[in-house]
Amino acid sequence: MVHNASSQGVHPQRAQQMLFGDDLPDLGTDSGYRGPVVSRAIGITYRQLDYWDRTGLVSPTVRSARGSGSQRLYSFRDVLVLKVVKNLLDAGVSLQQIRKAVEQLSDFGVDDLAGITLMSDGASVYLCTSNDEVIDLINGGQGVFGIALGKVWRDVEGSLSTLPTEQLDGSEVVDELAARRAAKKAI
Repeated sequence: MVHNASSQGVHPQRAQQMLFGDDLPDLGTDSGYRGPVVSRAIGITYRQLDYWDRTGLVSPTVRSARGSGSQRLYSFRDVLVLKVVKNLLDAGVSLQQIRKAVEQLSDFGVDDLAGITLMSDGASVYLCTSNDEVIDLINGGQGVFGIALGKVWRDVEGSLSTLPTEQLDGSEVVDELAARRAAKKAI
């Protein structure tokens, strides 16, 4: 079962702040990342990404597949949630618990996700919005491992920084920062 840590007798405190005042990427609602780019950035196969979409675990919010040959477009938030799913699977959390966690995460915006730490004891997943909630769970013996979504956010941003985004109309979005990084590597 997925729990909000505050429902476990843990009193929510002020939400964790992003380290170093990081800003979230602003892709807009008409651009996103294609499936092959997403699978490479997360470290999963395209087949696994396709399966997660078809089973409703995490579906693209920018554009879904519409038959053979059409391309899904995933938002940054979608990629962040997909990375969390992969991390939870790698930690041995059951797919049933992951589905419940993803459902609860759907209530949070990207800004909110960056301040959440997921804790698990292997059987349940707890959403913590403050350091005090994390400490209280550990003291109560409920936390075995944790995933700080702010760190996942930075990892995903780094993975995607050199990969192309695409507009809904099919044109590639030119990322000035990625172009500069590529030019430096070429030197």
